[in-house]
Amino acid sequence: MPCDEAPDDLSLATELLGRTAHGRVAASMRALPFLAPARHIVTDGRVLLRMHGRPGYDQACVGHVVAYGADSLGLAESTAGAWAVHVVGECAAAEPTAAELDRLGPPPRVADGEPYDPVYLRLTPQFATVHSTDDGLRGGSGRED
Repeated sequence: MPCDEAPDDLSLATELLGRTAHGRVAASMRALPFLAPARHIVTDGRVLLRMHGRPGYDQACVGHVVAYGADSLGLAESTAGAWAVHVVGECAAAEPTAAELDRLGPPPRVADGEPYDPVYLRLTPQFATVHSTDDGLRGGSGRED
């Protein structure tokens, strides 16, 4: 697993990412920060992202260090507490396997009022941050993947 940080931090972060299907990519484009929603799966310690390609956010991510975050807010398990995870690492364009595409499920038909144009990125986490409240790190998967 690619990481210079304590393995427990990254292991916990990737396990928590596996509990939810969507998160947010944070990067910058032309010196301005942005957040973009993405669908994700964790595979081989890396995070495969599917996002809408129209705004060109994927081009700002490829070859750069980006952050990706997700949380338990809105999941059934979040009633006992909440968690949030952020991973940071280098992002690359990706060609998902058939198995990975199956795990991601079908893409939306429309995003922001236009046809959805899926692009795939692979984030290799270098470090992670996990925050939780109450018993937020306990509970079931909250996801059917």
